[in-house]
Amino acid sequence: MAGEKTATLARRRRRSRWARVAPRPYEPISTRAYAVTALISMAVLFGLWSAATYGGWVNTEFLSTPSQVWQAGVNEVNSGTLWVDMGASVSRIVLGFAISTAAAIPIGLLMGVYKYGEAFFEPPIDFIRYMPAVAFVPLALIWFGYADSQKLVILFIGIFFQEVLLIMDNVKTVRRNLVDIAYTMGLRQFQVIRRVILRASLPGIVDTLRISMGWAWTYLVVAELVGATDGFGFRIQEAQRYFDTATIFLNIIVIGILGLAFDFGFKAIYAWSFPYMAHRGRR
Repeated sequence: MAGEKTATLARRRRRSRWARVAPRPYEPISTRAYAVTALISMAVLFGLWSAATYGGWVNTEFLSTPSQVWQAGVNEVNSGTLWVDMGASVSRIVLGFAISTAAAIPIGLLMGVYKYGEAFFEPPIDFIRYMPAVAFVPLALIWFGYADSQKLVILFIGIFFQEVLLIMDNVKTVRRNLVDIAYTMGLRQFQVIRRVILRASLPGIVDTLRISMGWAWTYLVVAELVGATDGFGFRIQEAQRYFDTATIFLNIIVIGILGLAFDFGFKAIYAWSFPYMAHRGRR
């Protein structure tokens, strides 16, 4: 009996110690702790890659070693190819994303605020949304050839029809009592939309834009794989013809790094623009 009580007390002490050190839901952490944890996760990923290739777990013809990818990067930097491809792809992604977003925000706002707007726009948008953007690549090539407009059309189809519905949902989350209070204070309809509804939904809209940027990279590479003479997608397709897996992995990794930079850029904008959202568990 005494032994059981002792064991129970020991378990309770262990639980108590764990409860003191275990993170709680939505509990913020320091910037340093976040950075260290992120570096550890990336180190684990790099370690698994190194072990798989240097350890002989996989054939390096199919999965290049880190040193082979590094050498491919050095070659592309020295030849200037990497900078040309980066400039082409980044300029396309920024322009295509800007055009799609400039159209999605006002239409999504209109759909979220007015039921007539939702009834008018949602059926055709939903109809087109379920059409794979990749299926439009042959048509875009027929219509625009290899010009940048072809990539912008694919980006618009891939981003806009998803983004506009998410923005509509962001607008719908605005609490009705805020709108009622604004009318009580004498604001006119346009002022309520601009100064209350839009401002209250902006944090969600910025998050939507961050997510949409990930889709944009996917559709850009698809468009460049079959309809470009430069850019990351073109370089990956060219490397595939010569079974140059190191160059393929190099371009994939560079896309990932650029995507991570855009993602952290959106997070920085979010943190700077909406510091009052920090208490909701946002970084």
